[in-house]
Amino acid sequence: MAVLLGTAIAKSQTTDAPAPPPMHGHGHEFEMGEHMLGFFTDMLNLSDAQQTQIKTVMQKEHPVVKPLMQQSRQIEKQLHQYAEGTYDEAKVRALATQKAQVEAELTVQRTRIHNELFQLLTTDQQAQMKEIEANHEARMTRMQQKHMQGAPPAPPEQ
Repeated sequence: MAVLLGTAIAKSQTTDAPAPPPMHGHGHEFEMGEHMLGFFTDMLNLSDAQQTQIKTVMQKEHPVVKPLMQQSRQIEKQLHQYAEGTYDEAKVRALATQKAQVEAELTVQRTRIHNELFQLLTTDQQAQMKEIEANHEARMTRMQQKHMQGAPPAPPEQ
């Protein structure tokens, strides 16, 4: 949950920020964050108080995670220029090192946020969340195995 909601934090928009362009056909980032919260509300039967607490965490953490995600995307753009332009190994290595540092910080922040959100759940909801995550991991593993065997990827389950 927190990995998904943690990602939603970075993708959610504050009221004074301009709406971002659609990502990969999923609509605006804010809508995606709201959709994920709605998904977990339904799956875990979150109370109104829990939903409010989660939204508060998402709003609080947005300024922490969003700049890191923007940095990561900017580095990707720079790397892409070297992939399709003049290759410069020293510059690519420097960017790769910078990206690794940003990704490490994102991992730390997402894990911290995951823990904060997980603590808002009841014991039963925590058990349900672990089951949802285990099922998701099993699906991803099956898809990866099929892909490695040359089978076309299965459509994402919803």
